[in-house]
Formats: sequence, structure tokens, C-alpha cells
Amino acid sequence: MTTTEWFLFILGIQAVHFLGTYRLYIKAGRKGWEALVPIYNAVVLMQIIRRPKWWVILLFIPIINLMMFPAVWVETLRSFGRTKWVDTLLVILTLGLYLFVVNYDSKTTYDKDRDLNSKSWFGEWISALMFAVIAATLVHNYFIQPYIIPTGSLEKTLLIGDFLFVSKFHYGARTPTSAVAFPMVHDTIPIIKKRSYLKKPQLPYFRLPGFQDVKRNDIVVFSWPADTVRKFFVREKGIIKPIDKKSNYVKRCVGIPGDSLEIINGFVYINGVQNALPDRAKTQYTHYGYNNKGVSSRKLLNAGYKDFNRKYKIRKATQATYDEIAPFILGVLSSEDEYYTVITPSSGIPPEIIGKLRISAKELLDAKKEIILTVLEAKEILRTGIVDSIVQKITQTKTANINFFPNAIPYDWNEDNFGPILIPKAGMTIDINEQTLPLYKKIIRDYEKNELSKEGSKIFINGKEASSYTFEQDYYWMMGDNRHRSEDSRYWGYVPEDHVVGKPVLVWFSIEGINDGIKNWSIRWDRLMTTVGGTGKPISFFPYVASILLGWQIFVFIRKRKKT
Repeated sequence: MTTTEWFLFILGIQAVHFLGTYRLYIKAGRKGWEALVPIYNAVVLMQIIRRPKWWVILLFIPIINLMMFPAVWVETLRSFGRTKWVDTLLVILTLGLYLFVVNYDSKTTYDKDRDLNSKSWFGEWISALMFAVIAATLVHNYFIQPYIIPTGSLEKTLLIGDFLFVSKFHYGARTPTSAVAFPMVHDTIPIIKKRSYLKKPQLPYFRLPGFQDVKRNDIVVFSWPADTVRKFFVREKGIIKPIDKKSNYVKRCVGIPGDSLEIINGFVYINGVQNALPDRAKTQYTHYGYNNKGVSSRKLLNAGYKDFNRKYKIRKATQATYDEIAPFILGVLSSEDEYYTVITPSSGIPPEIIGKLRISAKELLDAKKEIILTVLEAKEILRTGIVDSIVQKITQTKTANINFFPNAIPYDWNEDNFGPILIPKAGMTIDINEQTLPLYKKIIRDYEKNELSKEGSKIFINGKEASSYTFEQDYYWMMGDNRHRSEDSRYWGYVPEDHVVGKPVLVWFSIEGINDGIKNWSIRWDRLMTTVGGTGKPISFFPYVASILLGWQIFVFIRKRKKT
């Protein structure tokens, strides 16, 4: 909606409110015109229904106001003697328009001494539930949002199964742009699996003041710019989603506005200098380990290395037995008459399952094994003797492709050798021509909402020929620490400032094997209540928190015993 459309919409709402309540204001001892003045009319209404004036603030907070309006309608009815459940139902179903009936009913009287407490346990329960949801939604949208790590793009820094608290106030909370949405969920309502929001109307982008900017190497949660999926890991026709309902990603910000970024042989260079990561960052790369006698999976596991796959040759398997072992299999490599070869995670196929099904499953020891390691781990594994040699995978061959940003030929970048690129900054002006247009086309057209066209070698922005462009907002470059297993800015480009959600501050819970079924879950006790930022080895505050809670319970128990 344009500014004019929003103005007319708000003006219409004020007119409806005035026509539907001005006589109620008069019956409550106020002036009729007070129902017409924006904001002031809400303050007066709070006095009439004897509710705190700070409720007015909640009426102007997106999503929160959707829950507050029905509460105010019901409180208004009760202030004028309409306390039956039928009245409550009617005012909610008519979106408040039932107040017109009450407003123009000559028998309506104002009950200035009404009891503010609900007259039934059900009403009390509903009121308590409603304000609990309002409080939780307020915290969720503007202060702290829980988040679960579903993939391994930040492995060894943040793990699959980590439960995070993401701060909205560090960078400034982004107000919702979807004006009508189901509270406390993201893009889909659980169980019924339906869209949780209406695509229209959309509120303009606005961010509350924060107390810090996104810094280079911060871990950041953001709305995935390229999101056109209704649900993760489900292939179906793409959809267009509003910013606040795009899927949330978590990556490390390696490039900030104004930086020049280049990736050389897998390492990131900022403004010509190799990026120095924090000591907690565990950047990983695919490595190839070699051993003439075969690289032993058992020795790798015993040494603490888990990021590799295993091969098994399966014999004597029927469809039924294959279905039993299918959860442990990543894929089938080959199939013969008597056997087939499968690939599994490092956990392999459990021996008890093999024994139970009476199948033959022999692991194949290849002389070459792909292992995900940090540079330091690659040096350490060589000293163990598990491998004879270790080589970091580096894609040197550069061929024109559309797989990597800017997803256009003749650009020939890949995951290990990329750029250089300039990360846009608000107010920065760059030259626009046939060579640079692919780098900034999505920004100009999709993120900053301009009409973009090209006729021959001429470029037109909003109908005017253009040779330069000035950016309206800041942009960032996000990458995963697991460099060869991360879909990040190398694939879909810049992250706009209006897509930034927040900063992870705490791992409050962590489950190993969270994607392997509840029977395989195990709690990572050493990660409970650990901070995401900082230096040195992460310290768990869980023992201290548990001690405080236990001490409090003992104190309460002793105090009750003394009273008794």
C-alpha cells in the first residue's frame, strides 16, 4: 500500500470508530467529538472502560494490535451492560461492528462501577490466556526469538540441534510487515499446515533503534532473500513471500557494507587482506584423506572425527529389510544381482540392526575418503597415522555457470574462487553497465523496488536511461563456516539490511541426533546455557542456573515447613 492508501485507510478507520462509538462517549460523560480525534480517542476510551492507558501503545504495535482490538471491543461492551456470551461472540465475529447496534440503542446505559473481574471461571481463563499470548508475542517479535539450528552450515561453531535465543534488540527489532498474521508462528500454522498470514495489506519496513550495528564476523539470523519455498526440504512450485515471512537462515557475516570481498582458494579476503575470524569460529573445508590400506572409519571415530560418510556392501536384503535400514542410508551408489552398495553417515548401520535382520553388511575401505575438517584438524589427523596424506579440496577450474552469484554467464566463479565484488552501502553510487548489471540487478529491481529494463546496451531505471545507481540501504555478505556444505551468499548474493532479523546470543538447549528420531536423541549437557559470542572455549552457565533454581526450591520448602 502507498502512503496515500494508508492515509485513507486510517482515515476510514477513524470515521468508522467515530460513527460507531460517539454516543457511547457521551453516555459515559465525555464529549462526542473526543471519539473522532486519533490517538486521543483511544486514551479516552481506556478511561471509559477503566483499563490502563498503556493499552493504547499496544494498539499500535503490529500483530499485537490484532489481539488487542477484540479485547477492547469486549471491554467496551461490558462497560455498557452487554455481558452475555452472545454479545461477546457477535462483536468478535462482526470485527467490532456490533458496537454500532449498542451505540444507537436508546436503552444502552454506562456502568461506571462495573466489576472488572470476570463473572465466570471460563472468562477468567480466557482473559489470562489472551494476555499471556500477547506478552509472549511481544517478546517474540521485539525482544527474543527462539530458533533451532536445522542444518550443518555452521558446524563446530553452532551445531545441528542447538536451540538458540536470538536477540532482536541488538540490531534493533524489525516490525512485522504482514499486517494480519497468526501470532507466535512463522509462515505456517502447525498441524493444519496452512499459511499463517495474509499477503495484503503489507506495512512499510521499519526498524526500532538498536544499540549496535552488524559487525564483520558476527553470526546473524536473517530472512533468506531467495526464499520461494512454502516449507523447507519440500520441492514444489515457488511462491512469493513477504520479507517477515521468509525462512530464517543463520550464517556468519564476513562482509559488511562498503567492503571489497574476494575468495581465493577457499579463504575470504576483505579489502585485500585475509579475513581474521574469531577464535571460536571453526571454519571447515572438504578434505581428501588417503591411505593405501584404506581409511578406517573406526579409527576416525575413535579420534573424534565424525564428518564423513561410509560405504557398505549389502547382501541378502529384501524390500522389507531394506525398508528397515533405509533411515540409516543416505543413498544407493550401485546395484548388482546379489548385492548393492550404499552410503551412510559416519554413524553407519547399527550392528544390532544388521544382526536382527540377518543380512550381510560389509563396510568398504576406500583408499580415499572425503572428510570435513578445519585446517588445524587436517594437520592433526596427519600426525595420527590414520591417513598417509591429506589434501584440501579446492575448485580451481573456472567455467561460465549460473550456479553461483550473480547466476549469469559469462561469470565463472565457484565456491573456492569468487569475486572480487563490492558490497553495497546506503548512499554509495556505482557505475551501471552491461558488465556490472548482473551484480546489482536484483538489488535495483527486487530489493529497492525499481522498474528495470534493457534495450540493446542501454539500461533504463524507472523509465530513464541510467549509467549509475545510488543504493538506498546497506547490504551484507553471509557465509557458513562449513564452507563446502553451506548454501550462502556465494549462491544467491547480498543480504539487504531489511532482511536482518537478529543476533544469536545464547544456546539454551542442545540435542545431538535431533534429525534421527527421538530414540536417538542425546542432550549435549556441555552446551546448555552457553553464550554464542565471546572468546575462548564456550562456558556453560547451566550448573550455576541449576544451582540457583535448586537453592530457591530448598528455600521455599524450608519456609513452608516453618510456617506449618
